[in-house]
Amino acid sequence: MIKRRQFLRASVIAPVVLARPPGLFAADYDLVIRGGRVLDASQRIDRVADLAIRDGKIVAIQPGIAASAGKEVIDATGKLVTPGLIDIHTHLADKEMPPSTCLADGVTALLDAGSCGAENVEPLVKIAQSSPNHVRILLNIAHFGIAPGGVGELLDIKSADAAAARQAIERNRQWIVGIKARLSRSVAGENDLEALRRARQVADPLKVPIMVHVGQTASPLPAILALLRPGDIVTHVYSPPPNGIMDDNNKILPQVRDARKRGVLFDIGNGRTGHLTWDVAERAMQQDFLPDTISSDLTAASRTYQVFNLPTVMSKFLLLGMPVDQVIARVTANAAKAIPEFKSYGTLRTGAAADVTVLDIKEGDFDFVDNLDAKRQGHRKLVAHAVILGGKRLQV
Repeated sequence: MIKRRQFLRASVIAPVVLARPPGLFAADYDLVIRGGRVLDASQRIDRVADLAIRDGKIVAIQPGIAASAGKEVIDATGKLVTPGLIDIHTHLADKEMPPSTCLADGVTALLDAGSCGAENVEPLVKIAQSSPNHVRILLNIAHFGIAPGGVGELLDIKSADAAAARQAIERNRQWIVGIKARLSRSVAGENDLEALRRARQVADPLKVPIMVHVGQTASPLPAILALLRPGDIVTHVYSPPPNGIMDDNNKILPQVRDARKRGVLFDIGNGRTGHLTWDVAERAMQQDFLPDTISSDLTAASRTYQVFNLPTVMSKFLLLGMPVDQVIARVTANAAKAIPEFKSYGTLRTGAAADVTVLDIKEGDFDFVDNLDAKRQGHRKLVAHAVILGGKRLQV
């Protein structure tokens, strides 16, 4: 029997429900991603759950969100649901390598690492401004950036014009977020330390990081590390000798470990020439010296050779034995921390911009190569299944 109080409550509520306009019965969320393994290092999340997006923002991560709650639904069963991938080492000045090409690979934020210098950076700034994904720039300390034809841009130290670099950054501070110095002997000759000192003259007053390209430098790596500050980045960390991260006995140099302790970051930068070999990577990882970030050093040429895309580079580290959650952390939360302007990305926190990548882990036999074209076969390969940018699903 219904008590009088229950009847009165029902009689009050029922007309209100019946009087709702049809719009109130619309879906709760714009997009629901259901049943995937959610990996978000920024929140230490690693569990199967559903993710809900509304008005371009992450609004919920929890189990049991009904498919009917979303205007659009992605079935991510058996897949990885991660923050949008961040690639902190790419080259975008080539017309054949627009940033949008990386979206299909799940890369929603990327950094051009030194393609251009103070003299020619303005067209690259326009590319960043018009890009659908989030693009920022490291200014090459050399006046014209990477010289065509493989000519070393710092062989003449006069090209490292600190005043011009500082002015270029000040004109474009929203888009240029740091300095790049390529220090290999073929690029800088004996000028590597002086070029870095000039980069320091630019970076310190502007409070921006320096990324240094190492491997086969004229100066030993400890001399380069001595000039770096917390937040600076060493890219091509697994470069082969001479003057890499290991001594003649293949042990990690103590100066390398000390640099990490004081806040210097170490990045992969796969690339194509003298940047990554299986041997150095294995020896370093066996000594528990893992990279802080994984990046591609992607160019138009490397999209069809050695590199291909960021998920392929990530897959190489699955082959080398790095757990998938650690691989994902290095292209999301860690990458966001490395570049202050990316600090609001690389996360699935409630209220964050809904940049999300759904990755499939393909099972099979896949060939991967290092910079020596040495082939190894892996059995798992990461491939973008769905990409969401600002809450909108893109075609991949």
